[in-house]
Amino acid sequence: MKIIFIVCTLMISSIAFAQNWETNWKDASAKAEKNNQNIVLVFSGSDWCAPCIKLDKEIWSTPKFQELSKDSFVMLRADFPRRGKNALTKEQQDHNNSLAEKYNQNGYFPYVVVLNPKGKVLGSLGYEKTSPELYFKKLKALEK
Repeated sequence: MKIIFIVCTLMISSIAFAQNWETNWKDASAKAEKNNQNIVLVFSGSDWCAPCIKLDKEIWSTPKFQELSKDSFVMLRADFPRRGKNALTKEQQDHNNSLAEKYNQNGYFPYVVVLNPKGKVLGSLGYEKTSPELYFKKLKALEK
């Protein structure tokens, strides 16, 4: 019985701390405008890019970063998976390609861009081996 309780508690806590990723620019922009927040646009290759996977594991997926960022940023992911089983819909792929044409013309992965709700670039980062707290502070510093 204790094991069931522990498993349920862990599942609920992981759901409570799951990063809320937007995948559509219009939705992210509207949410950012409404909440007076900036947007963190993340270009990733979720199934092939080792630094992208590390960034997700070490920063985005941590409860600490999620707690810090929830009232500060709207998180927008533009993923570019390569494996067929992870393929995006044509509409989503076209949308991500459009974001890349505008904000990631050099094709860097991972590439993290901080934008205001109107789409003006405030700054950018890549993968860094650091703590969630320090990465968050670097993102916040780009807003200035």
